Amino acid sequence: MASAPSVLIVGGGIGGLFAANALLAHGIAVSLYEQAPALGEVGAGVYVTPNAVRQLERVGLGPAVERYGARVGPRSAYFRHDGTPIAPVQVADAAGWNACFGMHRADFVELLAAHLPPGIVRAGHRAVGFEQDEARARVRFANGAVAEADVVVGADGIHSELRPRVFPPSTPVFHGTISYRGLVPRARLPDWPMDRWEMWAGPSKHFLVFPVRHGTMVNYVGFVPTDEEMKESWSAPGDPEVLRREFRGWDPRIGAVLDAVDQTFRWALYDREPLPTWTKGRLTLLGDAAHPMLPHLGQGANQSIEDGMALATMLAQAPSAGVPALLAAYERLRRERVAEVQLGARKHGLRVDSAHDDLGVRDAELVAHAEFRKQLYTYDVVPAARAAAAAT
Repeated sequence: MASAPSVLIVGGGIGGLFAANALLAHGIAVSLYEQAPALGEVGAGVYVTPNAVRQLERVGLGPAVERYGARVGPRSAYFRHDGTPIAPVQVADAAGWNACFGMHRADFVELLAAHLPPGIVRAGHRAVGFEQDEARARVRFANGAVAEADVVVGADGIHSELRPRVFPPSTPVFHGTISYRGLVPRARLPDWPMDRWEMWAGPSKHFLVFPVRHGTMVNYVGFVPTDEEMKESWSAPGDPEVLRREFRGWDPRIGAVLDAVDQTFRWALYDREPLPTWTKGRLTLLGDAAHPMLPHLGQGANQSIEDGMALATMLAQAPSAGVPALLAAYERLRRERVAEVQLGARKHGLRVDSAHDDLGVRDAELVAHAEFRKQLYTYDVVPAARAAAAAT
Protein backbone atom coordinates (compact mmCIF):
# COMPACT_ATOMS: atom_id res chain seq x y z
CA MET A 1 0.00 0.00 0.00
CA ALA A 2 1.21 3.49 -0.78
CA SER A 3 2.24 5.74 2.07
CA ALA A 4 -0.31 7.94 3.81
CA PRO A 5 -0.78 11.40 2.29
CA SER A 6 0.90 14.48 3.73
CA VAL A 7 -1.39 17.14 5.23
CA LEU A 8 -1.14 20.93 5.52
CA ILE A 9 -3.49 22.58 8.04
CA VAL A 10 -4.37 26.27 7.88
CA GLY A 11 -5.48 27.52 11.30
CA GLY A 12 -4.02 27.03 14.78
CA GLY A 13 -7.14 27.00 16.93
CA ILE A 14 -8.51 24.03 18.85
CA GLY A 15 -9.73 22.20 15.73
CA GLY A 16 -6.53 22.59 13.73
CA LEU A 17 -4.25 21.71 16.65
CA PHE A 18 -6.23 18.61 17.56
CA ALA A 19 -6.28 17.50 13.91
CA ALA A 20 -2.48 17.80 13.84
CA ASN A 21 -2.25 15.63 16.95
CA ALA A 22 -4.63 13.05 15.50
CA LEU A 23 -2.81 12.90 12.16
CA LEU A 24 0.57 12.41 13.86
CA ALA A 25 -0.92 9.68 16.05
CA HIS A 26 -1.86 7.89 12.82
CA GLY A 27 1.64 8.25 11.37
CA ILE A 28 0.71 11.00 8.90
CA ALA A 29 3.10 13.84 8.09
CA VAL A 30 1.53 17.18 8.96
CA SER A 31 2.39 20.88 9.06
CA LEU A 32 0.22 23.64 10.55
CA TYR A 33 0.22 27.32 9.55
CA GLU A 34 -1.29 30.00 11.81
CA GLN A 35 -1.70 33.65 10.83
CA ALA A 36 -1.09 35.08 14.33
CA PRO A 37 2.51 35.71 15.35
CA ALA A 38 2.11 33.17 18.17
CA LEU A 39 -0.45 30.58 19.20
CA GLY A 40 -2.92 31.70 21.81
CA GLU A 41 -6.57 32.23 22.66
CA VAL A 42 -8.54 34.99 24.26
CA GLY A 43 -12.04 34.51 25.55
CA ALA A 44 -12.88 32.31 28.46
CA GLY A 45 -14.21 28.81 28.92
CA VAL A 46 -14.92 25.91 26.61
CA TYR A 47 -17.00 22.89 27.56
CA VAL A 48 -15.45 19.54 26.60
CA THR A 49 -17.81 16.57 26.45
CA PRO A 50 -17.39 12.76 26.33
CA ASN A 51 -17.65 12.48 22.53
CA ALA A 52 -14.48 14.62 22.30
CA VAL A 53 -12.73 13.46 25.47
CA ARG A 54 -12.55 9.89 24.15
CA GLN A 55 -10.72 11.23 21.08
CA LEU A 56 -8.35 13.29 23.24
CA GLU A 57 -7.58 10.15 25.23
CA ARG A 58 -6.83 8.23 22.02
CA VAL A 59 -4.03 10.62 21.12
CA GLY A 60 -2.54 10.57 24.62
CA LEU A 61 -4.07 13.81 25.96
CA GLY A 62 -6.33 12.33 28.64
CA PRO A 63 -3.97 13.18 31.52
CA ALA A 64 -3.57 16.76 30.25
CA VAL A 65 -7.34 17.23 30.14
CA GLU A 66 -7.55 16.03 33.75
CA ARG A 67 -4.70 18.34 34.75
CA TYR A 68 -5.92 21.50 33.00
CA GLY A 69 -9.68 20.96 33.19
CA ALA A 70 -12.35 21.02 35.87
CA ARG A 71 -14.58 17.95 35.91
CA VAL A 72 -18.29 18.75 35.80
CA GLY A 73 -20.40 16.34 37.83
CA PRO A 74 -23.96 15.04 38.21
CA ARG A 75 -25.13 17.94 40.37
CA SER A 76 -25.27 20.08 37.23
CA ALA A 77 -28.71 21.62 36.71
CA TYR A 78 -31.08 23.98 34.91
CA PHE A 79 -32.94 26.65 36.90
CA ARG A 80 -35.63 29.19 36.22
CA HIS A 81 -34.33 32.75 36.34
CA ASP A 82 -35.43 33.11 39.99
CA GLY A 83 -33.45 30.01 41.05
CA THR A 84 -36.30 27.47 41.01
CA PRO A 85 -34.83 24.10 39.92
CA ILE A 86 -36.03 22.75 36.57
CA ALA A 87 -34.03 19.65 35.68
CA PRO A 88 -30.65 17.97 36.03
CA VAL A 89 -28.16 18.37 33.18
CA GLN A 90 -26.93 15.25 31.41
CA VAL A 91 -23.16 14.90 31.90
CA ALA A 92 -22.65 11.20 31.08
CA ASP A 93 -22.96 9.12 27.94
CA ALA A 94 -25.27 6.11 27.61
CA ALA A 95 -22.71 3.88 29.35
CA GLY A 96 -22.67 6.20 32.37
CA TRP A 97 -19.19 7.59 31.58
CA ASN A 98 -19.01 11.11 33.01
CA ALA A 99 -16.29 12.99 31.15
CA CYS A 100 -17.43 16.60 30.93
CA PHE A 101 -14.77 19.23 31.67
CA GLY A 102 -14.65 23.00 31.86
CA MET A 103 -11.48 24.25 30.18
CA HIS A 104 -9.93 27.68 29.74
CA ARG A 105 -9.47 28.17 25.99
CA ALA A 106 -5.88 29.32 26.44
CA ASP A 107 -5.12 26.17 28.45
CA PHE A 108 -6.72 24.00 25.79
CA VAL A 109 -4.64 25.56 23.01
CA GLU A 110 -1.51 25.23 25.16
CA LEU A 111 -1.98 21.53 25.92
CA LEU A 112 -2.76 20.70 22.28
CA ALA A 113 0.29 22.63 21.03
CA ALA A 114 2.61 21.24 23.72
CA HIS A 115 1.87 17.70 22.55
CA LEU A 116 3.15 18.44 19.03
CA PRO A 117 6.83 17.97 18.11
CA PRO A 118 8.87 21.13 17.40
CA GLY A 119 8.62 22.40 13.85
CA ILE A 120 5.05 21.31 13.15
CA VAL A 121 3.52 24.74 13.85
CA ARG A 122 4.53 27.76 11.80
CA ALA A 123 3.10 31.01 13.15
CA GLY A 124 2.96 34.33 11.28
CA HIS A 125 1.59 32.77 8.06
CA ARG A 126 -1.69 34.23 6.76
CA ALA A 127 -3.12 32.24 3.85
CA VAL A 128 -3.96 34.38 0.81
CA GLY A 129 -4.03 31.90 -2.07
CA PHE A 130 -4.73 28.27 -2.94
CA GLU A 131 -4.28 26.12 -6.02
CA GLN A 132 -4.22 22.41 -6.77
CA ASP A 133 -3.70 19.92 -9.57
CA GLU A 134 -4.10 16.18 -9.85
CA ALA A 135 -0.98 15.53 -7.79
CA ARG A 136 -0.63 18.23 -5.10
CA ALA A 137 -2.21 21.23 -3.41
CA ARG A 138 -0.44 24.51 -2.63
CA VAL A 139 -1.13 27.40 -0.26
CA ARG A 140 0.37 30.88 -0.67
CA PHE A 141 0.89 33.12 2.35
CA ALA A 142 1.01 36.88 2.75
CA ASN A 143 4.70 36.75 3.72
CA GLY A 144 5.57 35.23 0.35
CA ALA A 145 5.95 31.65 1.52
CA VAL A 146 4.41 28.78 -0.45
CA ALA A 147 3.74 25.34 1.02
CA GLU A 148 2.36 22.19 -0.54
CA ALA A 149 1.00 18.81 0.51
CA ASP A 150 -1.26 16.00 -0.66
CA VAL A 151 -4.13 17.41 1.44
CA VAL A 152 -4.95 20.95 2.60
CA VAL A 153 -7.32 21.40 5.55
CA GLY A 154 -8.98 24.75 6.20
CA ALA A 155 -9.36 25.00 9.97
CA ASP A 156 -9.36 28.79 9.93
CA GLY A 157 -12.70 29.58 11.53
CA ILE A 158 -15.99 31.24 10.64
CA HIS A 159 -14.19 33.85 8.49
CA SER A 160 -12.22 31.16 6.67
CA GLU A 161 -9.95 32.26 3.84
CA LEU A 162 -10.20 28.79 2.27
CA ARG A 163 -13.98 28.22 2.46
CA PRO A 164 -14.72 30.27 -0.71
CA ARG A 165 -12.31 27.96 -2.59
CA VAL A 166 -14.78 25.16 -1.89
CA PHE A 167 -18.18 26.83 -2.00
CA PRO A 168 -19.37 30.32 -3.02
CA PRO A 169 -19.23 32.88 -0.19
CA SER A 170 -22.22 32.99 2.13
CA THR A 171 -23.20 35.46 4.80
CA PRO A 172 -23.01 34.38 8.46
CA VAL A 173 -26.44 34.35 10.12
CA PHE A 174 -26.74 36.74 13.08
CA HIS A 175 -29.15 35.44 15.70
CA GLY A 176 -29.97 38.66 17.52
CA THR A 177 -28.00 37.69 20.61
CA ILE A 178 -24.72 38.67 22.17
CA SER A 179 -23.00 36.86 24.97
CA TYR A 180 -20.98 38.45 27.73
CA ARG A 181 -18.14 36.15 28.72
CA GLY A 182 -15.45 36.20 31.34
CA LEU A 183 -13.69 34.60 34.27
CA VAL A 184 -13.76 35.22 38.01
CA PRO A 185 -11.03 33.84 40.29
CA ARG A 186 -12.31 31.32 42.81
CA ALA A 187 -10.87 33.47 45.60
CA ARG A 188 -13.56 36.08 44.84
CA LEU A 189 -16.31 33.46 45.05
CA PRO A 190 -15.02 31.15 47.80
CA ASP A 191 -18.39 29.46 48.38
CA TRP A 192 -19.17 28.72 44.74
CA PRO A 193 -19.54 24.96 44.02
CA MET A 194 -16.81 23.95 41.57
CA ASP A 195 -18.15 20.52 40.62
CA ARG A 196 -21.07 21.45 38.38
CA TRP A 197 -22.43 23.23 35.28
CA GLU A 198 -25.42 25.49 36.01
CA MET A 199 -27.74 27.43 33.73
CA TRP A 200 -30.55 29.88 34.51
CA ALA A 201 -33.22 30.15 31.79
CA GLY A 202 -35.34 33.30 31.75
CA PRO A 203 -37.35 35.57 29.52
CA SER A 204 -35.37 36.17 26.28
CA LYS A 205 -32.00 35.50 27.95
CA HIS A 206 -30.05 32.94 29.95
CA PHE A 207 -26.97 32.72 32.16
CA LEU A 208 -24.40 29.93 32.39
CA VAL A 209 -21.65 29.17 34.92
CA PHE A 210 -19.10 26.34 35.03
CA PRO A 211 -15.61 25.88 36.53
CA VAL A 212 -12.33 25.95 34.57
CA ARG A 213 -8.61 25.62 35.26
CA HIS A 214 -8.96 22.73 37.69
CA GLY A 215 -11.53 24.58 39.75
CA THR A 216 -9.53 27.75 40.36
CA MET A 217 -11.72 30.00 38.17
CA VAL A 218 -15.42 30.44 37.49
CA ASN A 219 -16.41 30.84 33.83
CA TYR A 220 -19.63 32.77 33.21
CA VAL A 221 -21.61 33.54 30.07
CA GLY A 222 -24.63 35.83 29.95
CA PHE A 223 -26.72 35.63 26.76
CA VAL A 224 -28.83 38.72 26.03
CA PRO A 225 -30.90 39.88 23.04
CA THR A 226 -29.80 42.85 20.95
CA ASP A 227 -30.80 44.73 17.81
CA GLU A 228 -27.17 45.74 17.29
CA GLU A 229 -25.41 43.52 14.79
CA MET A 230 -21.71 43.45 15.61
CA LYS A 231 -18.72 41.63 14.19
CA GLU A 232 -18.25 38.08 15.41
CA SER A 233 -15.40 38.34 17.90
CA TRP A 234 -14.17 36.71 21.10
CA SER A 235 -12.45 39.82 22.33
CA ALA A 236 -14.70 42.89 21.93
CA PRO A 237 -14.79 44.61 25.33
CA GLY A 238 -18.07 44.78 27.22
CA ASP A 239 -19.32 46.91 30.10
CA PRO A 240 -19.67 44.95 33.37
CA GLU A 241 -22.28 47.41 34.62
CA VAL A 242 -24.45 46.87 31.54
CA LEU A 243 -24.16 43.13 32.11
CA ARG A 244 -25.18 43.49 35.76
CA ARG A 245 -28.26 45.47 34.75
CA GLU A 246 -29.30 42.77 32.27
CA PHE A 247 -29.61 40.20 35.06
CA ARG A 248 -30.81 42.40 37.90
CA GLY A 249 -33.64 40.71 39.79
CA TRP A 250 -32.55 37.19 38.82
CA ASP A 251 -31.36 34.54 41.29
CA PRO A 252 -29.06 36.25 43.85
CA ARG A 253 -26.36 33.69 43.01
CA ILE A 254 -26.00 35.33 39.58
CA GLY A 255 -25.69 38.70 41.28
CA ALA A 256 -22.87 37.31 43.41
CA VAL A 257 -20.96 36.26 40.28
CA LEU A 258 -21.53 39.56 38.48
CA ASP A 259 -20.57 41.64 41.52
CA ALA A 260 -17.14 40.00 41.23
CA VAL A 261 -16.73 40.86 37.52
CA ASP A 262 -14.17 43.55 36.66
CA GLN A 263 -13.79 42.82 32.94
CA THR A 264 -16.08 41.19 30.40
CA PHE A 265 -16.04 40.52 26.66
CA ARG A 266 -18.91 40.60 24.19
CA TRP A 267 -19.37 37.93 21.54
CA ALA A 268 -22.01 38.23 18.81
CA LEU A 269 -23.67 34.91 18.02
CA TYR A 270 -23.40 33.85 14.39
CA ASP A 271 -23.59 30.57 12.57
CA ARG A 272 -24.09 29.64 8.92
CA GLU A 273 -26.63 27.52 7.14
CA PRO A 274 -25.22 23.99 6.73
CA LEU A 275 -23.03 23.92 3.63
CA PRO A 276 -24.02 21.47 0.86
CA THR A 277 -20.33 20.69 0.38
CA TRP A 278 -17.04 21.52 2.08
CA THR A 279 -14.57 19.49 0.02
CA LYS A 280 -13.10 20.15 -3.42
CA GLY A 281 -10.38 17.88 -4.74
CA ARG A 282 -7.51 17.92 -2.26
CA LEU A 283 -8.98 20.71 -0.12
CA THR A 284 -11.38 20.14 2.77
CA LEU A 285 -12.67 22.11 5.74
CA LEU A 286 -12.87 21.36 9.43
CA GLY A 287 -14.59 22.88 12.48
CA ASP A 288 -16.00 26.41 12.24
CA ALA A 289 -14.66 26.82 8.70
CA ALA A 290 -17.10 24.11 7.63
CA HIS A 291 -19.93 24.31 10.17
CA PRO A 292 -19.92 27.26 12.59
CA MET A 293 -22.60 26.72 15.20
CA LEU A 294 -24.20 28.52 18.09
CA PRO A 295 -22.78 27.67 21.52
CA HIS A 296 -26.03 26.46 23.10
CA LEU A 297 -25.01 22.78 23.06
CA GLY A 298 -21.36 23.53 23.87
CA GLN A 299 -20.34 21.55 20.78
CA GLY A 300 -18.28 23.86 18.56
CA ALA A 301 -14.89 22.65 19.79
CA ASN A 302 -16.15 19.11 20.36
CA GLN A 303 -17.40 18.71 16.80
CA SER A 304 -14.11 20.06 15.43
CA ILE A 305 -12.33 17.37 17.45
CA GLU A 306 -14.62 14.73 15.97
CA ASP A 307 -13.80 16.15 12.51
CA GLY A 308 -10.07 15.89 13.14
CA MET A 309 -10.23 12.31 14.36
CA ALA A 310 -12.47 11.27 11.46
CA LEU A 311 -10.09 12.84 8.95
CA ALA A 312 -7.00 11.23 10.50
CA THR A 313 -8.64 7.82 10.77
CA MET A 314 -9.71 7.88 7.13
CA LEU A 315 -6.48 9.29 5.65
CA ALA A 316 -4.46 6.63 7.46
CA GLN A 317 -6.26 4.00 5.40
CA ALA A 318 -5.79 5.56 1.96
CA PRO A 319 -2.86 6.13 -0.44
CA SER A 320 -2.23 9.60 -1.79
CA ALA A 321 -3.90 8.82 -5.11
CA GLY A 322 -7.20 8.22 -3.33
CA VAL A 323 -7.30 11.57 -1.56
CA PRO A 324 -10.17 13.31 -3.41
CA ALA A 325 -12.48 10.31 -3.01
CA LEU A 326 -11.52 9.94 0.62
CA LEU A 327 -12.09 13.60 1.44
CA ALA A 328 -15.51 13.39 -0.20
CA ALA A 329 -16.27 10.40 2.02
CA TYR A 330 -15.08 12.32 5.09
CA GLU A 331 -17.47 15.13 4.20
CA ARG A 332 -20.40 12.73 3.73
CA LEU A 333 -19.67 11.13 7.09
CA ARG A 334 -19.51 14.41 8.98
CA ARG A 335 -22.08 16.56 7.17
CA GLU A 336 -25.22 14.90 8.52
CA ARG A 337 -23.86 14.71 12.08
CA VAL A 338 -22.82 18.35 12.31
CA ALA A 339 -25.98 19.62 10.59
CA GLU A 340 -28.00 17.87 13.31
CA VAL A 341 -25.86 19.52 15.99
CA GLN A 342 -25.99 22.95 14.30
CA LEU A 343 -29.77 22.89 14.13
CA GLY A 344 -30.03 21.37 17.59
CA ALA A 345 -28.01 24.27 19.00
CA ARG A 346 -30.42 26.76 17.41
CA LYS A 347 -33.43 24.96 18.91
CA HIS A 348 -31.86 24.71 22.35
CA GLY A 349 -31.01 28.42 22.33
CA LEU A 350 -34.67 29.25 21.75
CA ARG A 351 -35.63 26.81 24.49
CA VAL A 352 -33.39 28.28 27.19
CA ASP A 353 -34.38 31.80 26.17
CA SER A 354 -37.95 30.76 27.01
CA ALA A 355 -39.42 31.16 23.53
CA HIS A 356 -42.41 29.15 24.84
CA ASP A 357 -45.21 31.16 26.38
CA ASP A 358 -45.92 28.12 28.55
CA LEU A 359 -42.90 27.65 30.83
CA GLY A 360 -44.24 24.24 31.84
CA VAL A 361 -43.70 23.09 28.24
CA ARG A 362 -40.23 24.64 28.27
CA ASP A 363 -39.37 22.89 31.52
CA ALA A 364 -40.60 19.54 30.23
CA GLU A 365 -38.43 19.95 27.14
CA LEU A 366 -35.39 20.62 29.34
CA VAL A 367 -36.10 17.39 31.22
CA ALA A 368 -36.42 15.48 27.94
CA HIS A 369 -33.30 17.14 26.52
CA ALA A 370 -31.17 14.81 28.64
CA GLU A 371 -31.77 11.99 26.14
CA PHE A 372 -30.50 14.14 23.24
CA ARG A 373 -27.32 14.95 25.14
CA LYS A 374 -26.83 11.32 26.13
CA GLN A 375 -26.89 10.23 22.49
CA LEU A 376 -24.71 13.18 21.46
CA TYR A 377 -22.07 12.15 24.00
CA THR A 378 -22.25 8.42 23.21
CA TYR A 379 -21.39 8.80 19.53
CA ASP A 380 -17.91 7.53 18.63
CA VAL A 381 -16.61 8.86 15.32
CA VAL A 382 -13.79 6.30 14.93
CA PRO A 383 -15.82 3.17 14.03
CA ALA A 384 -17.90 5.29 11.67
CA ALA A 385 -14.77 6.72 10.02
CA ARG A 386 -13.20 3.29 9.59
CA ALA A 387 -16.32 1.99 7.93
CA ALA A 388 -16.56 5.03 5.66
CA ALA A 389 -12.92 4.67 4.60
CA ALA A 390 -13.33 0.95 3.92
CA ALA A 391 -16.29 1.70 1.68
CA THR A 392 -14.42 4.30 -0.37
